[in-house]
Amino acid sequence: MTTPPSDGLLFDVASPPTPVEQLLLLADQYVQHNDSLDRLLRAGSPPELDSHGASAQQLASATHAAITAVTDERLFQSHELSDAVVRLQQLAFLSSASTDHPLPMARTLTALAPAAAMGCADTVARELRRRRGSTPDTPDRRLTTTHHFALWEIACGNVVATSSQGRQYVHYRDERVLIGTLRSLEANGLAERVPKSAPSAYVGGPLQDRIRLTAAGTTALAAAISSPPVSRAPGTTPAPAPATAKTATRSR
Repeated sequence: MTTPPSDGLLFDVASPPTPVEQLLLLADQYVQHNDSLDRLLRAGSPPELDSHGASAQQLASATHAAITAVTDERLFQSHELSDAVVRLQQLAFLSSASTDHPLPMARTLTALAPAAAMGCADTVARELRRRRGSTPDTPDRRLTTTHHFALWEIACGNVVATSSQGRQYVHYRDERVLIGTLRSLEANGLAERVPKSAPSAYVGGPLQDRIRLTAAGTTALAAAISSPPVSRAPGTTPAPAPATAKTATRSR
């Protein structure tokens, strides 16, 4: 994400994120915000009423910036794209409105924001692909479909890790994420753990490690969204999770 220095520059200048990358980064900001509110809610002493206000206002501003990035692309106004922009406007409104509510309600207002931002990223990516016709971005060839799904789950804030008696566990929500997949993403610099940043799984329990995308992971996922799926390497296809299993699952 850097551009070669021009004659008048003595250093590389990072190029701004694409609209899709910006939406992935926005989803991550909402995940961090929600994690912070969850930790406050589970704290022993009641938090200050406005303890979440500054973060919520920053999120509202970041969401408006993402809307501007999308509209500046001047894409064809399909129904899907129009709905995505409206959804982002709703997120900005809810983030701003959450500052006027106590912490439990404020947390509810932004609960679905990461997944909503990711849905908008998918829509914008498809519209960009459609406009560019047969010249889509080249996806990161390190990504199998399994990796792609795992990165998506991570971006939605659905993946945490814990340790117990020398064993590591991955807890996920929708798509199955195996510990081997997570280690592969970490080894390739696409995902990272933030120790004790996610809320505990139960009241009084230890904080969990939030799994987040790195800058490289954000770029890789943004390029892979809506691209033709990359075939899996032999033996990497996980068993499908039961349709009713939406709770956290553990893998070694």
